[in-house]
Amino acid sequence: MISSVRGWRCVEGFAPIVLVAVLAAALAGCKTTQPTEASLAAAAGDADRRSAPAWAERYRTHPNNAEAAVNYARALRTEGEGAQALAVLEGALLQHPKHRGVLAAYGRALADAGDYKRALDVLDQAQPPDAPDWRILSVQGAALDQMGQHEEAQRYYATALRIAPDEPSVLSNLGLSYALSKDLVRAEATLRRAASQSRIDPTVRQNLALVMGLQRGAVAQGFAALPAQANVARLRQVLAQQNGWRGSGEKPPVAAEGS
Repeated sequence: MISSVRGWRCVEGFAPIVLVAVLAAALAGCKTTQPTEASLAAAAGDADRRSAPAWAERYRTHPNNAEAAVNYARALRTEGEGAQALAVLEGALLQHPKHRGVLAAYGRALADAGDYKRALDVLDQAQPPDAPDWRILSVQGAALDQMGQHEEAQRYYATALRIAPDEPSVLSNLGLSYALSKDLVRAEATLRRAASQSRIDPTVRQNLALVMGLQRGAVAQGFAALPAQANVARLRQVLAQQNGWRGSGEKPPVAAEGS
């Protein structure tokens, strides 16, 4: 049986093992010729170490530079200037329409803004064809969860985890996805697995505490219609926060870290 994750195809059963082997070979042997969003931030020294005014000046003096645009937009987003960040990235796309780093940043910004369908399409374009990026897959999964497509979201997380086994940010997303689909037992088990990793953000434990609280409430109420609507809204808010720029390798927000 063949399953499809927006262009990534795998055969259920033994295929995950084959996929991991192929991806490992690709990641070890292929040199990408175009920087990703993450590498742009790393090369620049990480936007969190520089203020928005500093990146604004860099962007003003180098308006066609992809690195400057991505990091200025990231700095703007961490200061709550999402609309301006989108405008910066839209301008960068005019200059670099096929640049995967810019596309990834723009897709994340669209997801931050709640434009999930466009975000998915843009992030598909950002995905390297020969070595899929688990961070992009995880953000795409979070966007699908926000759209209520939890089963498809979970397939994205599963693919991401084949590339980055036990990555706590992906496990955290997956745990929240299970909670949104009302599988609180599986949600707790997945978040416990995330919390057991050696390098986690404190918000992973906050997510675990949140789900444990929901599960206690479910037991008390006989699993009647849980999670309640208010809890669903809270879970979606946490998921959105942990997959925004501040939750993707940059300093995370309070609520749950993602990649």
